[in-house]
Amino acid sequence: MAEMKYGEIPGIDKPVSRLAQGTIMVHVDSLDECLPLLDAAFEGGVTLYDTAYIYGGGGNERGVGKWVNDRGIRDKVVMLAKGGHPTGGQTVVPPEQITRELNTSLERLEFDYIDLYILHRDPQLPAGEIIDLLNEHKNAGRIRAFGGSNWTHGRVREANEYAEANGLIPMAASSPHFSLAVQVKPVWTDCLGISGPDGADARAWYAEANLPLITWSSIARGFFSGKVTRDDDSILEECSRQGFCYPENFDRLERAFELAAQKGLTVPQVALAYVLDYPLNIFALVGPCTPEEFRENLEALDIELTPEELTWL
Repeated sequence: MAEMKYGEIPGIDKPVSRLAQGTIMVHVDSLDECLPLLDAAFEGGVTLYDTAYIYGGGGNERGVGKWVNDRGIRDKVVMLAKGGHPTGGQTVVPPEQITRELNTSLERLEFDYIDLYILHRDPQLPAGEIIDLLNEHKNAGRIRAFGGSNWTHGRVREANEYAEANGLIPMAASSPHFSLAVQVKPVWTDCLGISGPDGADARAWYAEANLPLITWSSIARGFFSGKVTRDDDSILEECSRQGFCYPENFDRLERAFELAAQKGLTVPQVALAYVLDYPLNIFALVGPCTPEEFRENLEALDIELTPEELTWL
């Protein structure tokens, strides 16, 4: 079995695994069903785990927190918790809501602090106000580092320029969608991707800044599962709702099938290797649901795609 690889995220004093385990399928009421997966991920070297305030009505955070605390591994895991998701037609998420959700997440997880706190959407507050707020929580010891999910690179840059100008801690990470597929239409309202030609400017800025990226849906929500094909009418309607079933992505999928056959790999491994080998500071967020799927993903860490293969894919 391949060995996990690690990187660093500013503010976090633990090794951060290049594969991040999504936990949206975990709920405290059915935790026993997910223990084999969580244990396999930890035994396979995963330190980075993704949770969110809105997942499972709070049952997700309670379940993941119980697993961590019962196993006695809090000092070894890097918990990514997301908050600040707009609800009820909100266009602005106020600071008091972000603070309330952060405190609630800490209570549910039964943790003293969260390693990496990510705002689930851009709350559309002045960038300086967001940086001020998150610095307050960091200084109070509630979080070690922070960042944004589905923020444009321009907003991340604006926030971090404010931090630098005012002697404050900047965002340590950004979490957009990135995969071999292009998100032709948003999977959810206001979610943002940096794949394909339209994401070139964002990728160039992230490369220059060397800002850690925790990329969600690294195999495009199952588009690269190896089960989807251009001619399978039974999956096209559901797949289209995910924003990926479009001709240009099927061209990419077919090239992934071709390269997988040449190299003796699976399509998910090729798609995940594309993300991991792309020349950015990437931590790939994946959501395998079984230990076997996790171990297959882990093997992608040993696949080295050439620049020519990345371009061809």
